[in-house]
Amino acid sequence: MNNNTVTFKIKEWTRGIDWKLLIFLLLFLNVKLAVKIAAVILAYVLRPDFRFGIHLKKSRIPLFYFLIMGIAVLNWILSGVYTDINYDLTVLTGFFFWILCILAFQQIRVAVENNPVENIHRTIMVFFLINAIFSFAVYLAIMWDAGSMNPYRYQGQFQKYFMGTGDYIKGVTLDTSTTNSVLNAFAVVYFLLRNQFKMLLLCMAVLVLTGSNTTNLLLLGAFIFLFIFKSNKPQKSLIVICLAILIAFLAGISPQNNTYVEGAWQKMFGKTTATHLLPAKIIPLEQRPDSSLSPAEKKQKLAHAYLDSMYVLIHQKDFTPASAVLSPNISLSAKPLVVKDDIHSAGFQHKNDTTVLEKNLIKFVKEKKTDLPISGTAIPRPRIPGKLISFKQTLTYLKSHPATILTGTGIGNFSSKLAFRVTAMKIAGSYPQRFAYINDAFKKNHLDLYLYYFTNVDDLHSIANSPNSTYDQLLSEYGIAGLACFVIFYIGFFTKHLKKLTYGIPLLLLMAGCFLFEYWFEQLSIVIFFELLLLLNIKETNPNAAA
Repeated sequence: MNNNTVTFKIKEWTRGIDWKLLIFLLLFLNVKLAVKIAAVILAYVLRPDFRFGIHLKKSRIPLFYFLIMGIAVLNWILSGVYTDINYDLTVLTGFFFWILCILAFQQIRVAVENNPVENIHRTIMVFFLINAIFSFAVYLAIMWDAGSMNPYRYQGQFQKYFMGTGDYIKGVTLDTSTTNSVLNAFAVVYFLLRNQFKMLLLCMAVLVLTGSNTTNLLLLGAFIFLFIFKSNKPQKSLIVICLAILIAFLAGISPQNNTYVEGAWQKMFGKTTATHLLPAKIIPLEQRPDSSLSPAEKKQKLAHAYLDSMYVLIHQKDFTPASAVLSPNISLSAKPLVVKDDIHSAGFQHKNDTTVLEKNLIKFVKEKKTDLPISGTAIPRPRIPGKLISFKQTLTYLKSHPATILTGTGIGNFSSKLAFRVTAMKIAGSYPQRFAYINDAFKKNHLDLYLYYFTNVDDLHSIANSPNSTYDQLLSEYGIAGLACFVIFYIGFFTKHLKKLTYGIPLLLLMAGCFLFEYWFEQLSIVIFFELLLLLNIKETNPNAAA
């Protein structure tokens, strides 16, 4: 095959890519809100299509998005707090996020409608290739910095990487590693059922590098479903291979993840395992590797080396090389003994440094101690995860305030990324301090719970202890009406084609699980990719159907 033939094939293959869609995905999935806004503006400049087609039975966009804003407006009017300018801005900010969801959905819908199915498939493949390149580049940089082929076991630099290595694998979105892991979980299911096994293994590799135990569990559930109900023999074999990759990673590359999960399980049920640590052995600064030293310690080590060298020069006449006093019977061919790093020394221990954000949160707790029943008091650590406590808080509040059961407490008032953002404490993005808004119900429940765990030791900073959940958001801020709208007009928007869907079915199950542990609609990331894959699957399995 000559160069001209290769070039021709590349041009033919890339010609089928929807570059407008690819650019939109790369920009809209970026972690920065300003980039997301720019992505939407650019998308409508390049592809100006405002056919939203709002109809009860055949709406082009899920009616859920419009109804949820309607519930928010109703609560806003009935609450009577529209005289509070800070809350007015909170509501408008919340509307802005829902409008972005609508505009983004419209763009991917138009892309799917205007392109052959194969072009969209090709565009999605290129996206995940770019994401894999970004992810592996970061991993190589970590290996270089740690000086280790397996940074998941590297405990130097005060455990800068170690079991937290996966947190750095954020992919092309530069969002959290959880976002990267979920996107690749979607990709694993998608490429598996399309029999694109090379891409499947590539995305599985990226997924395991993120080290997301929550996503791994959700994917395991999807694999079980696929293995039993929706896969042929080659696909079953690939599922087994993917599980083997995951097990190999957990057992051989990052075994501390198993320890972490086991420890969390034991804490959940009040069980403890006795551990016996060896006493720390103090190693002189001169004998410790540079990789385990702080910048100040490196300077100190360099100063010691300089002083020792000067001493030798000054007292050179009294200095006798070690080789001169060696016995002639001693062989110099023997391999010298190299002192190994002691993992019990200071440079191998994790530092629970308090960040600027944590300092601000701690300051808030001290100032508002009387309003914070959990973080403001020295209560024993609960046995169950914080996420379960947050659901209990929501149900307790709704039970004690029956008027909120139907339509909720109102947008930004109890459980949402918006509620955290408008505190102006930079928990979920920046917000002007002079317009800060904190509802009392939010402060005494989910904010209090978040402060309790995330101003504590680093081990408690996990998804399991975060109150973030889309289901919690819909129930607490939009009530039973909000949950019903979600089930009927969002999930129902896709499931009316359930019988003909292929990879769409396990993706629905995956997304349903993902909604448990993050405010994904407000995150403006994985939901749009989920919607793209579902719209694509509907088109290829039933070309004449309108979603």
